[in-house]
Amino acid sequence: MAKGKKRKVASGDVATNRQASYRYNLLERFEAGIVLTGTEVKSLREGKAQLKDSYAVLRDGEVWLIGVYIPPYGPASSANHEPERDRKLLLHRSEIERLIGRTHERGLTLVPTRLYFGGPRSRAKVEIALARGKDVHDKRDAIRTREMARDVQRELREVGR
Repeated sequence: MAKGKKRKVASGDVATNRQASYRYNLLERFEAGIVLTGTEVKSLREGKAQLKDSYAVLRDGEVWLIGVYIPPYGPASSANHEPERDRKLLLHRSEIERLIGRTHERGLTLVPTRLYFGGPRSRAKVEIALARGKDVHDKRDAIRTREMARDVQRELREVGR
């Protein structure tokens, strides 16, 4: 991606997790509904939410979204929601069973990639991806090896002069 250019956000997107594709190999994506309160929906409609450092877990046959920050809705001062509460995701039973089977594999996790309004009634949805963590240490070692090879080539050129 060129410097200074941001990735375009799709229409209806409230928040995207651009770090997810950098930190993980995204294997499979699922669309899920979210159980929200009224003030959370109003805050999302204002376009305020953060998905960074959030993830999904399986508890008692249900999928829960952890660490999503939805700020309090300003006009609803007394009846506001907790900004970082755990939120239940709505998936079909067959999808949940598939996720249970896949997440027991070593190194697989569920990462939310985007939060948006979609569907015929414009409901809040989250796209979660089954992901495998990238080994950052291997990348760093590869970069160091390349840099060392360039240094050796430079030295050889200088000796040859």
